Amino acid sequence: MTFDVVISGGRVLDGTGAPPYRADVAIGGDRIAAVGRLDGVRARTMIDATGRFVAPGFVDCHVHGDSAVFDPVVQQAALRQGVTTFVLGQDGLSYAPGSAAAVAYAARYFAAVNGPPPGSGARVHPGDGTPPGARVPADGPLTVAELLAGYDRAVPLNTVYLLPHGTIRYDVMGPSPDPATAGDLAAMVRRVERGLSDGARGLSSGLEYLPGRYASAEELAALCRPLGGLPYVTHMRAYGARAETGMAEVMEIAERSGAAVHVSHLHGPASVLAPLVARALGEGVDLTYDTYPYLRGNTILAMVVLPPSVPGAEPDRALEMIASPELDDWWPTLADTWPRLTVSHAPGLEWAEGLTIVAAAERAGVTPAEFCRRLLTETRLTAGVVSARPDEGPEGEQSVRTMLRHPSHTGGSDGIYVGGHPHPRGFGAFARFLGRHVRELGDWTWEQAVVHLASHPARRFGLGDRGLVRSGFAADVVVFDPDVVADRATYAAPRTLAVGVDDVIVSGVPVLAGGELTGASPGRALRS
Repeated sequence: MTFDVVISGGRVLDGTGAPPYRADVAIGGDRIAAVGRLDGVRARTMIDATGRFVAPGFVDCHVHGDSAVFDPVVQQAALRQGVTTFVLGQDGLSYAPGSAAAVAYAARYFAAVNGPPPGSGARVHPGDGTPPGARVPADGPLTVAELLAGYDRAVPLNTVYLLPHGTIRYDVMGPSPDPATAGDLAAMVRRVERGLSDGARGLSSGLEYLPGRYASAEELAALCRPLGGLPYVTHMRAYGARAETGMAEVMEIAERSGAAVHVSHLHGPASVLAPLVARALGEGVDLTYDTYPYLRGNTILAMVVLPPSVPGAEPDRALEMIASPELDDWWPTLADTWPRLTVSHAPGLEWAEGLTIVAAAERAGVTPAEFCRRLLTETRLTAGVVSARPDEGPEGEQSVRTMLRHPSHTGGSDGIYVGGHPHPRGFGAFARFLGRHVRELGDWTWEQAVVHLASHPARRFGLGDRGLVRSGFAADVVVFDPDVVADRATYAAPRTLAVGVDDVIVSGVPVLAGGELTGASPGRALRS
């Protein structure tokens, strides 16, 4: 028999949790055709996997690739870690469904996270490739069906899309902090129902961002009721030492709606988090979560430094307050914060990217507070920062290790690709899971790693024919060297590619060969 692709001589990690076994994998069309000893078969593409593992493609459960997925630099960064599927629409803010005003708001407020809307012609990072997403309309209104159509077979990665609560709320209520009325709720629910029928695979919220911060548990539960088994994915209202506040709301929303829940980038001391996860599971909440293997975060500067009294959803008013004496008593309270913040994205002030607020202020000859005000003002609130979190507790990396070993865990990079100096997690998280947490520390066996990074997230997001190396399943397959795979991205050099993953198949088509992009774009928009 002649197949399209045969991967021979490798050891298969099939995603079931079974130990690796020697087998060949044959691919015909976009499906795995056979797994076993396939002596004498022929194929248009033969891949010798001797000494390497063959596994199902990994699912990045939390990544800000809504625009960046069109960027060849980002595509290679993901594929060199074995990631074949991006879950987009995170933290309650993305580009669909929304009116032109809602799309513009999401683009501006989350500029340091998601970058420009796909199809705008703007690059995620000035030094990267071609403008992303020319096939996706950028001038709104934008439906989920249109957004997914722009991803489908236009990139080498599969995409899953979550309905962004904050964008939907802004579309209905604008920047209002008021509780949603019955009419507002009905309008938002209609948008959720339409988005689900268009192919979205869940609902996301960002409850430390705006306007998501204004939503009540009652509002969120109402929007979760139509999900029908798909997950409610939440950036909670509080993390770290205060995670009990966030988890209590998660449990209330699950109880009110009956929805399955997935907590985004769960971080903080394991002594706080593990009992909260156990409590939720013990009370019958269908709960999963993702983590990334680092102790710093990456977000918009405004969220970190501005008090709740500043209406960040109304940029013009917020900028007036920043420039006025209204906040003069606030800035001194941030003295301990400035050394923890490194500028990641500063359009117009690119010289500051990679510097701490303290170092940038020294170079500019001003105080850290004065430089922060300048950074917010001159970027019009679009600056981003990498932040060392103060609430990880003394456990540090041990907390990360404890939480990733839990059976409810899945992998997520929280990758942000905007700016000249982003967090390294987008270029290294999954390779770090493998190289450090499997090979070096033994937190998982290789077979457990594939469950956490492929089959478990595929089940969570309803990707029924993905996540396993099994005959008849979609042919998303990764070949990696267990002795070599490792992250190389650091806080000093965050855009450094990982090593050890050289061959990747998506939907039956080689998209990475010898560590380089093949130029093929077989990625599917995986609709519900």
